Amino acid sequence: MALRIGDTAPNFQAQTTQGPIDFHQWIGESWAILFSHPKDFTPVCTTELGYMARIKPEFDRRNAKIIGLSADPVEDHAKWAKDIEETQGAAVNYPMIGDPDLKIAKLYDMLPAEATPGKRTPADNATVRTVFMVGPDKKIKLMLFYPMTTGRNFDEILRALDSMQLTAKHKVATPAQWKQGQDVIIAGSVTDEDAKKLFPQGWKAPKPYLRITQQPK
Repeated sequence: MALRIGDTAPNFQAQTTQGPIDFHQWIGESWAILFSHPKDFTPVCTTELGYMARIKPEFDRRNAKIIGLSADPVEDHAKWAKDIEETQGAAVNYPMIGDPDLKIAKLYDMLPAEATPGKRTPADNATVRTVFMVGPDKKIKLMLFYPMTTGRNFDEILRALDSMQLTAKHKVATPAQWKQGQDVIIAGSVTDEDAKKLFPQGWKAPKPYLRITQQPK
């Protein structure tokens, strides 16, 4: 069954470069970013893992953990990590899951049930380039699927995380291209009467359904 936003993220146990984990226990009370890769020693993924290592402090500040997955053994991840540090200037500083039997890739609907370890084609691999954002409630908040030749924009993941953490606390939504500190939209579920209490600074309404106000602190 296909996963959807709002579903509970499937739990699993796995070996990682930082030891065995139970995914839900590892998340704890944090947010989590699970980003997957089809194979070790691949060029685009090498740049992605290095970039995530460089910006990990940004996720730390947002109480978000990051974890990578590659459909190869943990032992290969350790060798790949040396290449990543050498070419990208940053050592991988978060766990990398080993998934050589494709158990997690199938659990998260990245690969069909009939996919066989060691016999994947490039077309099969293309489905194992995904990002899952999971909240402290273990629910899936965001899913992104990328083609093999397009490196992921992890600054966008940070931006989306900022939006989700903000809108989880306040009755607002964020407009297109929104960034931290910019104006937001009052949620449609909030009446004007309630909005006066929640947003005493007021708002602009170019249309009755489009109420723009300052970002709550």
